[in-house]
Amino acid sequence: FFLMQRIDPYGRYGGFMNTDLYIIEYQLHGERKSFIIRSKMMRNADAWHWASCDAGISPIPKPGRPPLKLVSKPQAEQYGLSDVRWKESAAPNWTEIATP
Repeated sequence: FFLMQRIDPYGRYGGFMNTDLYIIEYQLHGERKSFIIRSKMMRNADAWHWASCDAGISPIPKPGRPPLKLVSKPQAEQYGLSDVRWKESAAPNWTEIATP
């Protein structure tokens, strides 16, 4: 259904090509946070909702259950969420990774 993986403080992550992985970055009460999620598609509204889930504002939907109501940007901002950005993850450069 989805996959969430934390990004280290240096912004490093394990990107993959054509696997529907997205990086979502946001601020919660001024603290920068980010994670990776697997999804068939991503829109700004989806990114705000998933950032709300990662921040503990909204529950994470269970697989096989009807989708939960999305948390909107104004709702999330009331709880201190801001500056939500998303992008597709990049494919790793294996020659760079394999070099000591």
